[in-house]
Amino acid sequence: MKKTLVFAVALAMLLLLTACGSGGGEPGAIDYSKLPIVELIGADATSQGAAGQLFGQYFSERVLEITEGKLSIDYAPNGRYGGDLDLLRQMREDKIQLVVCQTAPMVSIVPEMAVFDLPMVFSEFDGERIDAVLNGSGAFRTGISAAYEKAGLHLLGFLQDGTYRLTTANRRLDSLGDFKDLRIRTMENDNQRAFWTALGADPVALPWPEVYDALCSGRIEAQENAADTCYGASLQEVQKYLACTDHLLYCNQICINKKTWDNLPPAYQAAIEQAAAEAIAYMRPLLVEVDGFHKQRLTEGGMTLIEYDNAFYESVLALDSIKALYKDIDENQAGGLGALLVEELRSGS
Repeated sequence: MKKTLVFAVALAMLLLLTACGSGGGEPGAIDYSKLPIVELIGADATSQGAAGQLFGQYFSERVLEITEGKLSIDYAPNGRYGGDLDLLRQMREDKIQLVVCQTAPMVSIVPEMAVFDLPMVFSEFDGERIDAVLNGSGAFRTGISAAYEKAGLHLLGFLQDGTYRLTTANRRLDSLGDFKDLRIRTMENDNQRAFWTALGADPVALPWPEVYDALCSGRIEAQENAADTCYGASLQEVQKYLACTDHLLYCNQICINKKTWDNLPPAYQAAIEQAAAEAIAYMRPLLVEVDGFHKQRLTEGGMTLIEYDNAFYESVLALDSIKALYKDIDENQAGGLGALLVEELRSGS
């Protein structure tokens, strides 16, 4: 019943977006009737009703509308074709052409995406400033796009609005010392495991579909994710505390297999880029509202909200192990994109 309600709310939001977006914005003077019919497959591994699912579905609907039905995307949400790493593997094999996922899994095939693993690197900036850098035309976007191309992918864009991943647990996490030996599930990403280890926790990498059962059995006692994902997975049923650690930006990316991209007619490439830009523009204003809505639902479900002052975040960033992680990510993984990201965020370019 709860999952049905989540999906109903998500569907209502999606229908509202579609109503707002339909009609205008199609490229003029393009005769799609002369182009071949093409069907692509897109997928995500998000929880039901999460921002990534709504993003991918709205994007797919806009592609169909813009191209007057000639280019369609058979979109499979909620892990129908597997977890994030499964989807990325299938995309590289061209069994799936488009994937929406958060940034952390991308590190496995685009090492430079480790720049998003820099702890709390976005926390002092608002969503507008972050969007200008991630989806703009500056050196950072040029560099990260080139990294995708090198990996056999084409980057279409990033969806975020200055909201963050949180930590849920069955013990209070009021201070840095409370994280010691916390057995916490993380995504399958070495940098994130290193971050939690630096805090004194005991990170365990698990595919998302296994998390609920692992929390029930006591195999793990905590996990970290965005509020909508936590609620979509009904974690309020098995977790007591919701801690606003804000350690990573809640950001979804969308990309396409480069070979598929290169073989599409230019008109279809333009339609896909337009649909991605429109999906980001329509979804972004909802993200803060969605974040607040799901935090409220989690607390109404029995979870206790824990918030931190600046001293907590400063104590995390002051750890020698965190400083070493910053240096390793920027110099050895992201090819200097970390320093470039910070420079552009601070300059507003």
